[in-house]
Amino acid sequence: MFALTALAYPCVLALLCVGAGLLVDRVSGHWLPGMLLPVVGAAALIAVSQLTTYVTFLAPGTPYALGAVAVAGFALGWPRLSGFARGWRRYGWQLAVGMLAYAIALAPVLFAGRPTFSGYQALTDSAVHMLGADYLMRHGQDYTHLDLLRSYGQYVHDYYGTSYPSGADTLFGGSAFILGLPLIWAFQPFNALMLTLAAGPAWVLARRIGLAGGWAALAALTATVPALVYGYELVASVKEIVALSMILALGALVALHDRWLWPVPADEAGNGGSRETGSKTGSRNAGSRKTGSRNGRSGVIALGVLPAAIVLAAGCSALGIGFGAWGLAAVAVLGSIAVRDVAAGRHSLRELLAVVAVAAITTIVCALSTWAEVADSLHVATNIAATANPGNLQGALDPVQALGTWLIGHYEQTPSGGLLALSYAIAALTLVAAMLGAVRVVYLGEYALAGWIALIVLAGIALTASTTAWVNAKTFMLSSPVLVLLAWGGLAGLRVSARRARYRWALPLAIVAPALVLAGGIGVSDALQYHATNLAPTARYDELESIDRRFAGRGPTLVSDFDEYTLYELRDMDVGGLDFMYPPVGLRTMHGHGYPVDLDHVSPAALLAYPLILTRRDPTVSEPPSAYRLAWQGVYYQVWARRPGAPAAIDHLGLSSTHPVQCSSVRRLARVAIIDGGRLVAAVAPETVMAGVADSRHSSTWTYTHPGLEMTGAGQMTTTFTLPYGGAWNIWLKGQFMPAFSVSVDGHALASIAGEIDGNPHNPDTTAPLRVRLSAGSHRLTIARGGVNLSPGDGGWAIVHEIFLTPAGAPDTDTLHVVAPARWQTLCGGRFDWIEVVPG
Repeated sequence: MFALTALAYPCVLALLCVGAGLLVDRVSGHWLPGMLLPVVGAAALIAVSQLTTYVTFLAPGTPYALGAVAVAGFALGWPRLSGFARGWRRYGWQLAVGMLAYAIALAPVLFAGRPTFSGYQALTDSAVHMLGADYLMRHGQDYTHLDLLRSYGQYVHDYYGTSYPSGADTLFGGSAFILGLPLIWAFQPFNALMLTLAAGPAWVLARRIGLAGGWAALAALTATVPALVYGYELVASVKEIVALSMILALGALVALHDRWLWPVPADEAGNGGSRETGSKTGSRNAGSRKTGSRNGRSGVIALGVLPAAIVLAAGCSALGIGFGAWGLAAVAVLGSIAVRDVAAGRHSLRELLAVVAVAAITTIVCALSTWAEVADSLHVATNIAATANPGNLQGALDPVQALGTWLIGHYEQTPSGGLLALSYAIAALTLVAAMLGAVRVVYLGEYALAGWIALIVLAGIALTASTTAWVNAKTFMLSSPVLVLLAWGGLAGLRVSARRARYRWALPLAIVAPALVLAGGIGVSDALQYHATNLAPTARYDELESIDRRFAGRGPTLVSDFDEYTLYELRDMDVGGLDFMYPPVGLRTMHGHGYPVDLDHVSPAALLAYPLILTRRDPTVSEPPSAYRLAWQGVYYQVWARRPGAPAAIDHLGLSSTHPVQCSSVRRLARVAIIDGGRLVAAVAPETVMAGVADSRHSSTWTYTHPGLEMTGAGQMTTTFTLPYGGAWNIWLKGQFMPAFSVSVDGHALASIAGEIDGNPHNPDTTAPLRVRLSAGSHRLTIARGGVNLSPGDGGWAIVHEIFLTPAGAPDTDTLHVVAPARWQTLCGGRFDWIEVVPG
């Protein structure tokens, strides 16, 4: 599965994008530079997938439609593709940029060597995108049949049923369905490739500002993965990642406007195909073409505008109407150029109207679902812009982060001490270089590009001055590549000046040293985020997938674990999550979203609607009431099925199995049972032996705080426990164990644990039990963590919350005892999970 999702799938997706790009290139006149083919192709595929899912009955055919578009593109663009193949050595730097960008973007998954995704639980919107992509492929944009009582239906309706942008999701779902891949494991490779597409227009822009060869490659690469952009990619902010590629593509198309803005005779349109670099020289050659369109010659049609219109539509489909803040910058520059040319008599008003008509029709058709629900789309954009919900942000981001360097493992946090000072110093250097770069763009005569950059910067300033921290963060992220590219333009100008200087010793000082600082700052920032990211647990989600296959169609299913990814993994079981953002109607927990769930606080009558309950396998957590039996148990999960015809309990008393029950509580239940003709059922929890964490001996760098012992850096903790009798025992660890930890008992190595995380620190993960044979009496348990290594996530969550043991031969589920109301005294002083009154 790892090879399929991390290697084969991105290759297939890249081929789809290139094929679609070749088709657009053929229709628009063979003028697109090769580095823009993939990103324009991706935009075209988004348009196709939006149309097929908008027409509901076509939705399941979306993967076939995407494949057909790509095949058509390869068939029609084969001559050009074969030309690329024959001269592939000329494109070494371009190919290197793409491959390196993908490797950096997917580095945590690639070096983990297993199907997973990064930024786990940092921003659970990714769970919604997985759910949405799957739903849209199966049902299209039809939400009339959803069950809004459960979380599954609420999430789909409240996001996609209210015109939430779905362009990225339809492309993701359609492309992954071609290979039949689980969307949960294809999601990060999809994000990585979508970010990689930005390297194409970044290369074109780097060439326009005077960089070539390795310098252009370095500029394009660092502009693709600056710190803030990389952070957003790690948490899989798919809408913003796709929009970023479209924004840079619009900038490249603006810079290349003299190749395509006006209608071109068919016999001249194909000449642009050989110019791949997007350099200024190529631009001037293209600008010398005479349109000759006023005589109405056949083949003179305004199709050159198609790529820009398709990219604009894709941006709106992926990000929503809010993309207009960036899309209008390109439209304004191109519009002013067109009006200027018509006013100067170089082109006719008829030509202008033809270009506008083609652009408008293409933009509307390719983003039809967005424009058809424009009022709702605008409402969504307005709500996002005005929301006070900070999401995963701890506070407003520092505008300095837009300059590419931020020396800490999480973009939502602030570096401390010297790292903060160094971040500001590198940012100051980048800002100065960017100012010089802006001057250089004007000096080179790239006035269209200069105008686009100026409007992008102004749009960013306007947005950050009028919106909330959540939108400001997105604005900083989307602006970051442009600022980094400008900085490289400034260094290119210094390089030219140094070459002309009398003393050649100034060359390294002028260009090499600042370049190393700029590239190094971005590289170290990305490495710190790679080190600190959390990776999703593979085995646990594979088990959820098997549960969905086993119990498909037998829901609704109540989920007691905080894990919104179950919305996708259990998509055929009509999931309702008690502590999800959208809990089932009428069911809420004591603490709300993201906090642990105690089934004892759920009304027995409310459970009647749920034939299935999914719980984590944890002997210390309260089990479902007696109306449910254990239907299936895996390594991580238990599925409980409601007994046929089982009525709701008359009363349910949740208890702590570590404290004896008071007689007064049992007496009250007995009275209820006598009055209503019921029986008492008591759940006896499995025998447990606790190993203390709070009072353990541990390294000085490890600190105990709620919700457990934070195991920061290398070190170890030692605790003791006492067994009442010898034999085989299971050791259970609860916490968050992203880095690798070794577990030993009495000095004997037992196991190594890594990548076992769940929910958030308030919802500790329960690892699979570790079986060990021990004698009666006292024993010593040690958890040790090694020093820093290059493994992804080595700086991720590291918290031990609780350690306990249960007999290995006994079941780790409750034992039920039925007691007549008259014998209620036999329960006094006992230790139970719960006691309830059941009818009969």
